[in-house]
Amino acid sequence: MIDSAAARRFFRELTTSLGAYVHVITDQGRKYTGRLEGFDPNTLSICLLDAREDDSQKTFPKVFILGSHIVEIIQVEEPFDIKALAQELEKLFPQKGAIKVYEDAGLIMILDKIKVTAKGVEGSGPIAERVKRVYEKFVEERKGKSTTT
Repeated sequence: MIDSAAARRFFRELTTSLGAYVHVITDQGRKYTGRLEGFDPNTLSICLLDAREDDSQKTFPKVFILGSHIVEIIQVEEPFDIKALAQELEKLFPQKGAIKVYEDAGLIMILDKIKVTAKGVEGSGPIAERVKRVYEKFVEERKGKSTTT
């Protein structure tokens, strides 16, 4: 029997890889690179977006791979650090309850009006503009760190 704490940790780690680019190797030796969009916790089947089959160089908008055929999943980039962005935003909005982080969904809600994800900021008005500036600075700083390491 699998220890439930270990299973929770495993799925938490897999969840943090959502949105990141991964290499996947199947039991048939096929290799795919794409953005991990989702997974089925029961079968470990996955969905890759913007996927490329390495051997043929074919590209696909979406690939589903059955968990029983996956040999390896290798994360090739750091996932978007939603918690670190939330910490930056808390400097701008220090009032209690202004920022809600939904880590599993990769989502930050600010004042129940502004939605922030790895893809950007949704909302309008002066508050949204301030959030966009923090988001853009955060993304640029992360790009600088990834190219220097």
